[in-house]
Amino acid sequence: MNKNKFDKIKIKLKNASVGIAGIGGLGSNASIALARAGIGRLVLVDFDKVDINNLDRQYYFLDQIGQLKVNAMKENIRRIDPKIKVEAYNLKLKRGSMYYPFKDIDVVIEALDEASIKTEFIEEILLNLPEKPIVAASGVTGYGHSDRIVTKRLGNLYMCYDKYAISSKDDVLMAPRVCLIANWEANLAIEIILGEDK
Repeated sequence: MNKNKFDKIKIKLKNASVGIAGIGGLGSNASIALARAGIGRLVLVDFDKVDINNLDRQYYFLDQIGQLKVNAMKENIRRIDPKIKVEAYNLKLKRGSMYYPFKDIDVVIEALDEASIKTEFIEEILLNLPEKPIVAASGVTGYGHSDRIVTKRLGNLYMCYDKYAISSKDDVLMAPRVCLIANWEANLAIEIILGEDK
């Protein structure tokens, strides 16, 4: 390992910030990946509570059932590294103000459930924070077919997706694929932050 390069990367990540909209299957696993990578500040936004049905694919535990997801995730990150600054907002994103919590971070990760809300959120970030890179995901259902997942960039929008995946209403959500795409999003965020220094 090149120690000088590693130290340079760690410093840059420590000084970086990532905002995550939705901390369910994608967002909770992306949050943990970023925390373990050494991101210095995370802004987490969600309005939901941990449910027993979440535990098959979301980064929560039995003793956290009933807790607000933002509070449970803040505690999980604290157990990894208490020096990471976590700003947790128990907030349901609403049209016209969805971009507010993400104004002063380096990269936004979209990890929302509903397709219509995902689209509105992405459009609102691109419109109101045009210089802000946003990483989004689509096509997380099912299992296998990892080779079909690709990244497409359109300006400051980085979309990781599988265009052949079936809607979550018609297929199953399983941890391996959900976590694969969540980590794909986290990896893209790190790639954006490090830029030419990677």
